[in-house]
Amino acid sequence: MIDFWPACAYRHLALDAQGRLLPTAAWLAQWLDRPELALVAESCKAETRLHQALRNDPLRPVPAAELAALQDADARENYQQFLALRDGLLAAGTLEAFYIDLFRQAAIRLPPVFINLIAQTILRHLLDADADAFEARAAELLFRPQRISLQSGRVLAGDSATLDRLSDAGGFGALGRLLAEAQIPLRSHQLQVLSTDNAADYWHDLDHDGSERHRFVLDLTLQVPKTLAPGISAPLTLSHSGLAALARVLARWVQHLLGLSVHITPLARIDDAHWRWHLGLDAESTAILNDLYRAQPVDEARLARLVGLFRLDFADPTDMQVELAGMPVWLGLASNADGLLRLKPQNLLLNLPLARRS
Repeated sequence: MIDFWPACAYRHLALDAQGRLLPTAAWLAQWLDRPELALVAESCKAETRLHQALRNDPLRPVPAAELAALQDADARENYQQFLALRDGLLAAGTLEAFYIDLFRQAAIRLPPVFINLIAQTILRHLLDADADAFEARAAELLFRPQRISLQSGRVLAGDSATLDRLSDAGGFGALGRLLAEAQIPLRSHQLQVLSTDNAADYWHDLDHDGSERHRFVLDLTLQVPKTLAPGISAPLTLSHSGLAALARVLARWVQHLLGLSVHITPLARIDDAHWRWHLGLDAESTAILNDLYRAQPVDEARLARLVGLFRLDFADPTDMQVELAGMPVWLGLASNADGLLRLKPQNLLLNLPLARRS
C-alpha cells in the first residue's frame, strides 16, 4: 500500500500490543515541518535555536523562559500548543487514548488543526491494510470540511480548502462550475468525481512537493430513480455511494476507539414509530434531528441540507443501555446554510447510548 496522506507522517509511528498508535520522537519531529511551526525568514534567533533543539530532540523539556524569549507572539503560542500536544500524547500513551480524553475535558484549548491531524492519523491507521479509494475519500470528511453541491440530482462533496484555493487562484469558485468542465481533459489542479474508473488515481493525488491536493469529489448520492416501464420508476441504490463508504469508515472508527462492533447502514429516510435515540454527526444535523424527534416543524430548505441518514445497530445489544437494547440509533449528516459540512467524529464516540460498565 502506498503511503497515502503523507501529511500525518503515519510511517513514523509505532504500535502497542493492542494495535494502538504510539507517539515517537521521529513522528513528533515531523510536526516541526508544519506551517504553524516551520521556520520563516522573520524567525528570531531564539525561535531558530528552539526549533533546531526540538528537531534534534523532540522530547526535550522546554523551560518557560525559553518560550518567552521568542519575539513573535504567534510563534510563541504555536510552540506552546505543540508542547501541550506533545506532553498530552506522552501522558495518554497512545493517540487513541489522547483523542478520546480530549473531548472529555471541560474546555478544549488545542487548535482544531491539531485535533484534525490526530483524527487523520488514526484513520490512516484504520485504512492502512485494506481500504478502497472510496473509503479513504469518505474518511476525509472526518477531518476536512467539505462543500456540498447538488448537481443533476447528485449530492457532491468537494474539499472546502481546495475549492477556496482554486477560487483564490482565479479558478472556478463553485463546485458545480468545476464539474461542468468534466467533458474537457482535466488539468492537475482541477477536480474529478471519484469513480471506479479513476479510483486508482486517488492514492497518487499529490503535488510535486509531496503535499496532498484533495482534488477528488465524493458522490454522496445514495439512490437514483431507475425507470422500470413508461411512467414507472423505482429507487436504485448506488453500489459505490460515498455514504456507503462513509458508513463503513464510521463503523471501523467506533470499533477501534470504543472496542464495540456496530453495523451502520445508509438510508433514504427514517421510518421508526418507536424512535428512541439519535445523534447528529455535525451541529446542523443534530438540530434537525432534534426538531424531527420532537415533531417540530422543519422547513424544506433545512431538510434539503440533510445529505445523509444512517441506521446504527450494535452487534451485541448488551453494549447498549438496558432500556434501549436492540433498538436502532439514527445518525444524521448535514451541511449548514452556506453548504459547508463539518463532520464531528467525536460525536459518535461521546453520544452513543452505551451500557455502564463496572
